[in-house]
Amino acid sequence: MSTRLDLAAYNRNDQLTLVVEVKKKQDASPTWVAQLRRNLLIYDTFPNTPFFLLALPDRFYLWKNNNGKQSEASVPDYVIDAEPVFKPYLEQTGINIDQISSQSLELILTSWLNDLIHKRPDELDNSEHWLIDSGLYDALAGGRLAYEIMA
Repeated sequence: MSTRLDLAAYNRNDQLTLVVEVKKKQDASPTWVAQLRRNLLIYDTFPNTPFFLLALPDRFYLWKNNNGKQSEASVPDYVIDAEPVFKPYLEQTGINIDQISSQSLELILTSWLNDLIHKRPDELDNSEHWLIDSGLYDALAGGRLAYEIMA
């Protein structure tokens, strides 16, 4: 069975490092988030990657050391307020996060990840310290992004 991944990021050595699932749902419960990840891992063929990011309009959920064989509904290692990430991109487009389409959300996330891959550590602001703490910044620096790929 093949699965369409919303986004995938590769490190500077061209190794798959991050898989991203983008959903338009807001105010998701911790149970819903953990269950969605569990279902993706059980019923879809997701590659084994060091990081898995579930991106919603209001929150990012990041799991480290994603194991594609895990079946339990585990809580994320990081829960991040998405507003500081989306705000500059939404301001440029004039789109309100409550009215954003799934495709626009995915495009904004793609832009942010592309910017992140090419940022220097001193260009990260205070709201982005989770990227350093989690190791995601170092894992992606100098890498590349792919979208809508088949696993």
